[in-house]
Formats: sequence, structure tokens, C-alpha cells
Amino acid sequence: MIIFKHAQSLAKHILTLHEKGQTIGFVPTMGALHNGHLSLINQSRTTCSSTVCSIFINPTQFNDPKDFEKYPVTIENDILLLERAGTDILFLPSVAEIYPAGLTSPIHYELGYLENILEGFYRPGHFQGVCQVVHTLLKIVVPDYIFLGQKDYQQCMVIQKLISLFSLPVILKPGDTLREADGLAMSSRNLRLSPASRQKAVAVYQALNYIKMHIKTTDIQQLKQDAIQIIEQAGFNKIDYVEICDAATLLPVEEAGNGKPLVVLAAAFLDGVRLIDNIIIA
Repeated sequence: MIIFKHAQSLAKHILTLHEKGQTIGFVPTMGALHNGHLSLINQSRTTCSSTVCSIFINPTQFNDPKDFEKYPVTIENDILLLERAGTDILFLPSVAEIYPAGLTSPIHYELGYLENILEGFYRPGHFQGVCQVVHTLLKIVVPDYIFLGQKDYQQCMVIQKLISLFSLPVILKPGDTLREADGLAMSSRNLRLSPASRQKAVAVYQALNYIKMHIKTTDIQQLKQDAIQIIEQAGFNKIDYVEICDAATLLPVEEAGNGKPLVVLAAAFLDGVRLIDNIIIA
């Protein structure tokens, strides 16, 4: 695995790969890697000639500075995992490398309603920061495919919007959410959970699964109330949302049974750690 810290050097290397006719797969991450990330690496390796992974904790997508400060950093272990997974290239830039002109973006990304619902509503500015860094990374890496985890369902939709807005020559490939044995969605933030909180954390998945099991027989509003109660009873401090949406638009639905796929999403705080998850109902 080759490690690059400077965009210019990486871009030059990528150009040589493209000239050789190689296809490039890209997995952008903020580090603290787990098997969910590694599944995306594997997906890229089976699809593309070369796989590039980036590790960059992006300051512009954190609306809470304390959350940015507490984000787990496990770089030595990350490098070991990526090498074992057969990653070809690791891009490990500094903040100055990604934002040489400062953190303020000259571009406002026109994301429409996606920017103001669910994650966008509770994390103002978050998706502008996501688009800012991903747009920059895509211009450096110039991949044929970008691989993102479906645990961040809304983020996948936002990146697809970014690709469409700028007609970027890249195809988004979402990867399934990987879960622990008890159902908890794998997440870098799980590292911040105490052993006691880790046991409680599975309640988010249990609540979403409860909705999936009863979606055809129970009123939508009642289902959401029941799911909120499951999460609250587990000891969560705060719930941002539990929502049932059209899987294609992410707009909330009032009733099920119209034949369209749905996605059930939740975000909640447990001992200061914000956890998100979703389940697709086909």
C-alpha cells in the first residue's frame, strides 16, 4: 500500500493509473475503521483495478466542535487494517492540504430539501461540509466509483445530488450496513461508548426492527411513538428523530402499503454519543 499525504503527488500517480487503463475505486473515511469500512474496500477491490482509501477527519461537517474534538483517532490500526484488506493507496492529508484557502467554501451546494430534513435539520451546515470535502477529494482522486456505507443513508443521497449537480464522472456504489452480532450498526462512534452504554445502544436497531415487523398492521404515528418508547426505556438521553420515509425521496410517509420501498431512520444520544441507524423496508 502506498501512502500519500499531498494531493499533487496523489493526483499525478492516479493519472498514470488512468493512462494504463485502470479503473479507480474510492472509499472516503474519517478513520477509526471497522468491518463496515473494510467491506467497502472489498467491494471496491472486486469492482476496480485499484482502490484508494482516504482518512481525513473533516472539520467543516461538524456542527458541534466538541464532537469534532472527541472523534476517535486510531491511525496506526487503520493503516494495518487497510494493508491487510489489500488497499492499494491511502490518502492521508492534513487540514491545510484539503483547505489551503481556509475552511470557508466559495461554493454553496444547492441540495434542496435534503439539506433541511432529518440529519440536515439537526446538524445545520453538516451536508455543506460533507459536499465541500467530498467534492475536493473527488477532484483529487478522480475515481470511476465511490463506495459509501448505507448506514449514512441521507449522506448517500446528498453525494448522489452532488454528483448530479456537477455532472461528475463517477458512479456511487452504496454498501450494505454491517452490524454486530446483536444488531448494532457498526460505527466509529461506537468506540466512544462505555461497556454499559454499548449494551444499551442496540435499542436503536431494536426500535427500527419493531417498526419493520409491524409496518403493515399498525398506524404510522403509533409505530413511531412505540419506537421512541423502546429507545427511551433503554436509557437514551435524547432522541432527535424516528421517521418513516419514502426510500427514494426521503420524504415522510403518512401510511404504508402503497408498494413503494420505505426507509426507517433514527438518531439518538446515549451518554453524549450520537448514534444513527436505518432499515430499508422493501
